[in-house]
Amino acid sequence: MAALLLALGWYAVLCAARPFAPCRKCAGTGRLEHFGKVRTCPRCRGRKLRLRLGRRAHNAWQRERENGTQ
Repeated sequence: MAALLLALGWYAVLCAARPFAPCRKCAGTGRLEHFGKVRTCPRCRGRKLRLRLGRRAHNAWQRERENGTQ
């Protein structure tokens, strides 16, 4: 149980410190090769980064909290 709490705490700190991670589909290059043609990665749209899942959840929670307290 302690290891799980430690891992969740570490992920929360990681999401706060570095909210973006390299795109998993293009491995952070922003481009994909498909049938010999190079094209922009559709997942990250060529930006090479993606928002982490934990940060996305935190942003949604913050947005919902702000909308509820107005």
